Amino acid sequence: MPTPLPRAEPADLGLCPERTQRLVQTLQAEVDRGRLPGAVVLLARHGRVALFESLGQRDPATGATMARDAVFRIYSMTKPVVSVAAMMLVEQGRLLLSDPVNKYLPEFSGQQVAVETPDGLQLQTVAQPATVQDLLRHTAGLTYEFLGTAPVQQLYAQAQVGSRERSNAEFSRTLAALPLFRQPGTEWAYSRATDVLGRLLEVVTGQTLGQHLRECIFEPLGMLDTAFVVPEADHGRIAEPFAHDPDGGVPLRVLDPRKAPAMESGGGGLMSTTADYARFLQCLLDGGELDGARLLGPRTVEFMTADHLGSIPSHDALLPPGHGFGLGFAVRTATGLATMPGSVGTYHWGGLAGTTFFVDPAEDFFGILMTQAPNQRDHYRLLFRTLAYAALVD
Repeated sequence: MPTPLPRAEPADLGLCPERTQRLVQTLQAEVDRGRLPGAVVLLARHGRVALFESLGQRDPATGATMARDAVFRIYSMTKPVVSVAAMMLVEQGRLLLSDPVNKYLPEFSGQQVAVETPDGLQLQTVAQPATVQDLLRHTAGLTYEFLGTAPVQQLYAQAQVGSRERSNAEFSRTLAALPLFRQPGTEWAYSRATDVLGRLLEVVTGQTLGQHLRECIFEPLGMLDTAFVVPEADHGRIAEPFAHDPDGGVPLRVLDPRKAPAMESGGGGLMSTTADYARFLQCLLDGGELDGARLLGPRTVEFMTADHLGSIPSHDALLPPGHGFGLGFAVRTATGLATMPGSVGTYHWGGLAGTTFFVDPAEDFFGILMTQAPNQRDHYRLLFRTLAYAALVD
């Protein structure tokens, strides 16, 4: 298969060949131990690919070998894509970050915040409505039902807000009818905000989210294997997790990419390949343009990948120490503090099933790890990032 970008030898890009292969060997050892079903790994620097390898099994149930063109459930790696689509509309003057969400989604008017008190749960009036910026940076007062058992999270679960059987419009109305988790603009809380953003984009563009992403991002960048459903002809390329968790935990039920969902989740519904996502990241690293297709201006990319939290606190372990959050990405604000290496300005995110990426503008460097190992995702993200940076020697 063709590589996603031009290839070069690791040494020509400032990566030690032996250390680069150590990354592959370490992942292969995890496959041999039975902890990792299979993976595709890619490292790129200065616009060229230094490493692009597949290892292990694409489907442990059948023993099918992993291939570089395997299709993965990328879950929350959907969020940066939808965030870029939103910022493209901002650049076109069709959307402002300061716009209240209820300007486009009136169901979010008159929301209330659930507050736990000694006398029980009380509803308070929203001090200020959530904005488009709040959706992009996860300060819209929303949450995820699987992140805890707080009353609002229980309400999300009872309402089955994550059901793929509802349209984006129906999802938005269902979620808006529930109380907020926090006052908008007061706290970083990872949430269904990007799902709401996806519906907002539908209202602004008059297209389904899938149609809009295909026209404005996937087709211009040549991301031909990225969509909310995998066509039947490509079902044999879908990567699968183990049926039984290798560490003895409860297996996470992953979504079925073979069936077109009613809800095209802007926060977690896309399927993609390593090659496709590499083109997306190279576009960002190149200031919003790739092979003559410009999605964003360079200043907008810089703006998106700057910290937008400032003094807004986070009590969520998903945001590592020494990091803020931009418009769709975690953004590194300190060289130290976090347990993973990276330059100030590095931005990253990952997906629930085990996929992850980072982009380091200071080093002109990015990496992608694609795997379907949900319960082991935190371990492999850290291992991948650590070994990727260990390979940089110039």
